[in-house]
Amino acid sequence: MREAISPLSDAEIESLEQLLDQIAPPLQPLDTSSLDGYLCGVLLQPRPVPPAEWLPYVGDVDGRPLPPTFPARRLEELLHRRYAELNRAIDTRQWFDPWVYEADADVPAHALVLPWVAGFAAAMDRFPALMRIDDPSLLEPLAVIYAAFDPDDLEDADTLTAMIETLEPPADLALAAEDLVRSVLLIADVSRPQAGPAPQRRPRVARKPPTRRA
Repeated sequence: MREAISPLSDAEIESLEQLLDQIAPPLQPLDTSSLDGYLCGVLLQPRPVPPAEWLPYVGDVDGRPLPPTFPARRLEELLHRRYAELNRAIDTRQWFDPWVYEADADVPAHALVLPWVAGFAAAMDRFPALMRIDDPSLLEPLAVIYAAFDPDDLEDADTLTAMIETLEPPADLALAAEDLVRSVLLIADVSRPQAGPAPQRRPRVARKPPTRRA
């Protein structure tokens, strides 16, 4: 039997956020939303990434070490708990709540998930094995995730950009979060396949209607 995994409580998430906020310049830590996308990107790699390889880039985007006086043990404890929770959800193809947050102002949904997507993209840059998999079924879920970026920021990604152009932006944050989770699980069907046939699952994505010519 698998060991039960206790999700982080709201107080523990707040504690994690406070620890990340304590990391002072010149170090550049991830925020909690970017961290969540980063962990998903790490977990979707076709081979497990050892903690010693992914942990340094949480406290600093360049992997510089934390100060000796920083309470790194508590930070790592909370990180490993969230990592284990996400790993269980991905491994069993179960829903999880991504750490994406509402804003006070009227902000479009794709902008609200941008920090999460930026963290995911950081994992892809640091650990590129997933992006090297040649499987056409990866294109749509990756497009759903990367659609949060400005197209000008997607260099050398013409096929991905073309797919993004067929997608309709999510109407609200709930649908945007649902798209992220479904896309993660679809990617896992390729990079972390289960025994037996993959479940029939499609992301909730709206496609733009074909352009009518006069």
